[in-house]
Amino acid sequence: MKISGVDAFLRKRARARLRNVMRGYRSLKKAGGLRRVAALKEALTATPVFLPKGNTEIFAGLSGKPAEITVRQFLLVRLVGTDLGAALLSSAGKQGAPVVYPLPSAWRKILREHDFSVAERRSAFLWAFVIALHFANGIFVMLKLALRDIRHLVRLENRALKRHVYFDALGPGNLPSIDEGGKKNDIVSWYLRWPGRASGVDTVCHNVLAAGRRESEGTAIIPISSPLLPFANLAQWMRFLAACVIPIGKAFFGPMAGRWWYSMMLGETIKAAHVRVQDPARLGLDYLFHNSNWIYRPLWTYEAERRGARILFYFYSTNIEQFKQSGVYPEPLYGWRTMTWPRYLAWDDYQAAFVRRAVGDSVEINVVGPISFHSAVPAPLDLPPGSVAVFDVQPMRDAIYQPLAIDIEYYVPRNANKFLRDIQEATRTVGGVTVFKRKRDIGARVHPSYERTINGLGGTSSHLEIDSDISAGALIEKCQAVISMPFTSTALIGRQLGKPSVYYDPSGMCDKDDRAAHGIPILSGQEELQRWLAGLSR
Repeated sequence: MKISGVDAFLRKRARARLRNVMRGYRSLKKAGGLRRVAALKEALTATPVFLPKGNTEIFAGLSGKPAEITVRQFLLVRLVGTDLGAALLSSAGKQGAPVVYPLPSAWRKILREHDFSVAERRSAFLWAFVIALHFANGIFVMLKLALRDIRHLVRLENRALKRHVYFDALGPGNLPSIDEGGKKNDIVSWYLRWPGRASGVDTVCHNVLAAGRRESEGTAIIPISSPLLPFANLAQWMRFLAACVIPIGKAFFGPMAGRWWYSMMLGETIKAAHVRVQDPARLGLDYLFHNSNWIYRPLWTYEAERRGARILFYFYSTNIEQFKQSGVYPEPLYGWRTMTWPRYLAWDDYQAAFVRRAVGDSVEINVVGPISFHSAVPAPLDLPPGSVAVFDVQPMRDAIYQPLAIDIEYYVPRNANKFLRDIQEATRTVGGVTVFKRKRDIGARVHPSYERTINGLGGTSSHLEIDSDISAGALIEKCQAVISMPFTSTALIGRQLGKPSVYYDPSGMCDKDDRAAHGIPILSGQEELQRWLAGLSR
């Protein structure tokens, strides 16, 4: 229910804050200071949030530095990102007003070291409030799991999933759908074809509850509400409740002694306790996580791994590296250096090298080639002769893009519009057709200038736009060649499928030897582009 006066007040406050954020963005950009936000986030990535003493277990079998890094990951995901960037920009937009934002004291110190004024008392109060919220959430997590499990026990709803695997954070388009010729280009089908999959898998589980049960090549594909399956007997349920007593006690009394991390991580500790008590036969063989959630490794996965499960982190794309600037490679985006996933599935040696640069050589990395991820509708049966598949990165509205405080302005309307216009013009000149596919439908978030460009190109005979839900691989198979915006992964899919594949940089900002290109040629300017297109027909 909305209360008109309150609702109007909140909307007014939100608009005022957004104006401050956008004003701060313009101010920092004009002064060349956008890099300050990225540098701050990199510093937070490297700064411990508390100093663990000795090797006493803190939670889920973790002690010392590994436990602190897990807490740091958790805070990077929940507190460092768009919200922190917006708070910093809002401060700049109010002519240097102090930043009011919930961060631990060690990180508030980093803000001051990076020349951001901090409202210490208000920020400390917000930080204490956040800790209290996470304690309350931890109690809620325990009650939710306990009530769910006892309900299943009473109703005898404890069907074993036998040899199952679980995919985290999927959408409807990531589940099996048949493309032309019966080929499936979703992540589940990719996994079932992968030689390194767990042996004897009979069930694939995922989080898309609305998808319903289905089958693919004799394997059941079913949604489940949580990767933590209910217990099979009352004894396990009682052991779980007992296992929650000590974590709750530490979380309640810990902050009084300055050990706030017990409260902050209570919900995660409860989930880990659930896995520790669970019958190993009810755990998944593989748990798969992808690079949209690259920073935080869930605490319960450490317990699952100790009990025999594999924890796999896979990349569904390769556009993860920052551009080379003035001959120098920048630091990885914030969070990458804290990763603690035990196994990585990489597309190629370039991506494997990126992981090693971020986290060192001690992790297991399997190079598996391009990983299919999304395919919701079939590819068109017929395309015009000489069709060239074109893939870009859609620019978002300023109100969405600017709070991100990205210091390299590449994926903006200026470049995106020129990218499409140059390709359409060059293709038309050589007598070809561009077949353009957006990465995804982002609705009203797309920048209006870009939308106008797309609509204008749609009225020409040399430009064809297709459904964004078609898999990139299925489209590329039907085209003569591939042109991608730097440094999207479709260029690598084209190369794998044996198609001529290039990156086109309309701005001239990209170094042609940038390792982020993974060895794909980079064309700069319409002349180079037209020459390459003309060479396709020779």
